Amino acid sequence: MLQFFDDNGNKVELSFAQVTFQEEAKHVLVICQFGEGWLLTNHKQRGLEFPGGKREAGETLEEAARREAYEETGAILADLNFLAQYRVQDEKCPFVKSVFWGKVQRVEETSNYYETNGPVTINGDILQLRFGEEYSFIMKDQVVEECIARIQMLQKEKE
Repeated sequence: MLQFFDDNGNKVELSFAQVTFQEEAKHVLVICQFGEGWLLTNHKQRGLEFPGGKREAGETLEEAARREAYEETGAILADLNFLAQYRVQDEKCPFVKSVFWGKVQRVEETSNYYETNGPVTINGDILQLRFGEEYSFIMKDQVVEECIARIQMLQKEKE
C-alpha cells in the first residue's frame, strides 16, 4: 500500500488490491481510455478530469462507474476493471474511492451531461498534460499519477 499526503495535507492510502478500509467506498473514479487517447469530462467548476462521482443507493461500485462515465461523457464502456482503491483521511470528511480502468467502446451524444460540459478526448502523455491550468486538481493528484503508471505497466505486460 502506498501512503502519501495530498495537496491539502491529508494522508492518502492507495492500494491496487481490494482492501477493507474503516470507511466503505462510496465514490468512484473512472480512468477512461478511448483508442490511443483518454476520455475526460469538462467539469463546470473544476475543469478537465476523468469522470466519477458518488455511488447511488442499491448500486454496485461497477454500476456506479459505468453510470458516471455515461452521464458525464456519454461513454459506453466495453471493458471495465477494478484498478485501485484509496482512502483520504480528511479530518472533516474522510472518504474511500474505488478507481476503475475503462476502455471506451463508443461515445453517445446525450442531452444532459449533469455538472459537466461533456466529453473531451485527450491524446498524448496524460501524465505531462494534466498539469495545464485547464485541468482539475483531481488530475494533478498523486493517485491519478500512480494509477496511470499502473495502467501503462499492465499494458506493457500484455505486449
